[in-house]
Amino acid sequence: MTPKVTPNPIIVALDVESAEAAREMVKRIGPRVNFYKVGMELYAASGMEVVQDLLGEGKEVFLDLKMYDIPETISRAVAQVARTGVRFLTVHAVPSVMRAALAARAGSGLQILGVTVLTSFGAEDMGDLNWGGTVAELVAQRARTAAALGIDGLVASPLEVAAVRAIVPAETVLVIPGIRSAGVDAGDQKRVATPALAMRDGANYLVIGRQITRAADPAAEADRILMELA
Repeated sequence: MTPKVTPNPIIVALDVESAEAAREMVKRIGPRVNFYKVGMELYAASGMEVVQDLLGEGKEVFLDLKMYDIPETISRAVAQVARTGVRFLTVHAVPSVMRAALAARAGSGLQILGVTVLTSFGAEDMGDLNWGGTVAELVAQRARTAAALGIDGLVASPLEVAAVRAIVPAETVLVIPGIRSAGVDAGDQKRVATPALAMRDGANYLVIGRQITRAADPAAEADRILMELA
């Protein structure tokens, strides 16, 4: 089976320093994009305020907190998020964490995404994780574990999309950061690819931040990426 095709797969990463800056960016992008990621910086600055603002405007929200704690703490935190209407929430792809998160979101519309290996990690970082294999092998192992637990979705770099898609069930949602159009600077991410390549390999959603949010015209840049995908 092939994954479901998403009409507009762009999730804009609101990596800004305040709720006011986030509101201004959403206003500038307008109707081109309906899905936004709230990460740790914005969450630390505004808590759930900006999440509630986005939901109140009919936007979909990806709360990217990469939770990693003891199961009881994970369970309580996820239960709080599940009440809000947030669509996606990230946890690290560790079995005890994923089990707690999946149980706590039961009965809600919240989908739990397991983070495999951060896109800023390269081969030189594997020793720090006490892993003797390659990045791709670690991603594959974590994807198999997550799929066996019934995870809703996974976050992986665009370089591992095809391998992960071959491992997980067709209904598993793959949300892919590290997306850059050809010629765009990769920044602090090491495992990147173009939007078209990631979608071809089986991504459902593409997380795109600076390419859109730091563009002179964010709405036009979102349109340009959608044209690129078309």
